[in-house]
Amino acid sequence: MISIRETAFDPYAELLRFQAEHLRQAAGKYGATSVFVGTMRDFNEGETVAGLWLEHYPGMTERELARIVAEAQQCWPFLDCLVIHRVGQLRPDETIVLVAVWSAHRSAALQATQAIIEALKHRAPFWKRETLARGERWVEQNTAG
Repeated sequence: MISIRETAFDPYAELLRFQAEHLRQAAGKYGATSVFVGTMRDFNEGETVAGLWLEHYPGMTERELARIVAEAQQCWPFLDCLVIHRVGQLRPDETIVLVAVWSAHRSAALQATQAIIEALKHRAPFWKRETLARGERWVEQNTAG
């Protein structure tokens, strides 16, 4: 499942809800759940960041995220995947992204999670504008790993 949200979310509550609603039929079939939670930092490129505005291209963003998940599914066997990404105004320490993968084995779950988040960071059409003490700036590239 892929969801783009304009409001804050609790990643751990989302995990429990998704697992209860979507993985009930898979009970006993997965032995690993790999989770990545990305939160907003209050610094970037040596400056304090007070806020972040995240934009996306509706429809296009969801399609690219679906492609990313499908590509990971071709490489690693997993039962299900949850991707939630925030857009709009964010403040430091708010959750930006959740990627969770359920698989029979840890290796597939961990590798698929990493592949999905890395592809998301480099390919998904999101644009970031940071609020700094001196004004605003568009983020031109993602920070390394």
